[in-house]
Amino acid sequence: MTGVRESDPTGLHRVLDDRVVLPQAAQRLDTRHALWSDEVRIRVERLNLDAASFRQLERTHTRADGTVDRDALRAEVLGIVASRGKMQNPETGSGGMLVGTVEEVGASSPLGLAVGDRVATLVSLTLTPLVIQDGLAAWDAATEQVPCDGYAVLFGRSIAAVLPDDLAPELSLAVMDVCGAPALTARVVSRYAGATVAVIGGAGKSGSLSLAAARDAGAARVIGVVPHEQEAARLRASGLADEVVLADARDPIALRDAVAAAGGPADVTVVCVDVPGCEGGAILSTAAGGTVIFFSMATSFSAAALGAEGLAADVTMLVGNGYVPGHAEHALHLLRGHDGVRRLFEERL
Repeated sequence: MTGVRESDPTGLHRVLDDRVVLPQAAQRLDTRHALWSDEVRIRVERLNLDAASFRQLERTHTRADGTVDRDALRAEVLGIVASRGKMQNPETGSGGMLVGTVEEVGASSPLGLAVGDRVATLVSLTLTPLVIQDGLAAWDAATEQVPCDGYAVLFGRSIAAVLPDDLAPELSLAVMDVCGAPALTARVVSRYAGATVAVIGGAGKSGSLSLAAARDAGAARVIGVVPHEQEAARLRASGLADEVVLADARDPIALRDAVAAAGGPADVTVVCVDVPGCEGGAILSTAAGGTVIFFSMATSFSAAALGAEGLAADVTMLVGNGYVPGHAEHALHLLRGHDGVRRLFEERL
């Protein structure tokens, strides 16, 4: 492309801010249709908004009578994408990911994709140039999966996985949206001999995969924590947890006591809930020398750090960054290998 800045594999060339920041931190991205030589353009079929972002949008547009103004929610998503050139919720800072079909590949793209490949992007929508062209007319704004028509651009350092032939695209998207959680859970659990693992939000997407990953990685005991009996019944039926306990993860004492009664404290605590205020309970539920993995974009990392210090808690705290080598393949393997995981995913879809 002549007359424009040189491309950078991080996508720096599409940042429109006055100061030098990476695309995730940018206020606005360049969404031009034409590609730099190391880029790939995707014809978008479906977005998957991350759970924390979608729940925040629902809360914002809940009327006094408790119903959600779905039209206003849809309009806000359209407004965010139009103004920022990407999907990044200004309140949560998070986005999601997408599925679509490769429509053009730059001559020097290192991603190994070909025109016609149906792919899931494994990088956040918060750093992906995105244009929506159908006004989200097919989205009822009732779930985080958003059918749409438009295009997105991947950079030289982006990641994408070709969709498997044996799974519905909606199911693949749901799994790949959270595939970093089980991969990191497995890595951490494998470092403990006979670990007790507690997964907060165990009936959700990342939670169910993390329970299965912990079991496969050698955990001696897995505890699933859920907020109400409906989810508890679903999780019990899945067979993924040795113990299923009810607790409000925002109540640190209730959470600590529930995990303790189920065989805790945990050597590894995995936080997969999409509401704020769960940091203290996760720390209290974890044994000295244990590890807390935060996978929720609703997490306040300052609250986690200062809370652990204030509790004199000798725990390692990890931020799940969504990427571990081989994470997509691992998550799909868990889905195929654990009937309980697949059942929970399909019930949500």
